[in-house]
Amino acid sequence: MSSIVQKKAIVHPIWLRITHWLNALAVIVMILSGWRIYNASPIFPFRIPSEWTLGGWLGGALQWHFAAMWLLFFNGLIYLLFNAGSGRLWKKFFPLRPTDVMRDMIKALTGKLQHDALDKYNAVQKLAYVSVILDLILLVISGLAIWKSVQFPLLRELMGGFDTARIVHFCAMAFLVAFIVVHVVMVALVPRTLLAMLRGR
Repeated sequence: MSSIVQKKAIVHPIWLRITHWLNALAVIVMILSGWRIYNASPIFPFRIPSEWTLGGWLGGALQWHFAAMWLLFFNGLIYLLFNAGSGRLWKKFFPLRPTDVMRDMIKALTGKLQHDALDKYNAVQKLAYVSVILDLILLVISGLAIWKSVQFPLLRELMGGFDTARIVHFCAMAFLVAFIVVHVVMVALVPRTLLAMLRGR
């Protein structure tokens, strides 16, 4: 009886699934178009292969980037408000203790970390999700400092200037790409997590 109840239990509510997939779409579009924008004026001694970029040229990439930016901003805001308002944010991601992270990290590296309950996150997952939420906030702030540098001079200075804001934005993007890669690998190893994010159960 308990197994039937567990199968029917909602792991991810509908609002979470919708905002998750919209955020994923926005992030992918922003990364690919952002790479094309980066190539127009690189800050490091390398370029992103044009086959990996979106937009065709600088103007097209900017249009894609700004369109996805608004989707990410408003959808991300809805995601945060629903998470905080429903209490899910505190229930799922906290408490987050360094000792728990180290314990679960060692278990993960030795292949002993279990994924029996999809409705509960281990400490490594908690750290990863909290980190990526903060990283997305940093991406928005540094992006604003670049996009509206004249309109937000205080924000620009807090970022250390325009060029430093570009570096911060790029590094935050690199962290996000690394998170996505690890996230996709983990989903491939535990495919039930994908089904739960699609069906909610």
